[in-house]
Amino acid sequence: MNKNELAKTLGISLKTLYNWEKEKPDLVRLINQGLALDQSIEETRKHLERLEQIKDNASNGKFNLK
Repeated sequence: MNKNELAKTLGISLKTLYNWEKEKPDLVRLINQGLALDQSIEETRKHLERLEQIKDNASNGKFNLK
């Protein structure tokens, strides 16, 4: 996510984001860590769904792993 997208997601101006980066770097770091965690959780959820699909297919005698 670029800075414009981040500012829009947070509902702040780009200028405010730049000010935060300068004056509140820990806040920006925490925001970025939270967004990275959200992304990791979503990726993990997708992998879990795929593993459940493979398990179900194997239980039904279907071994298509595409």
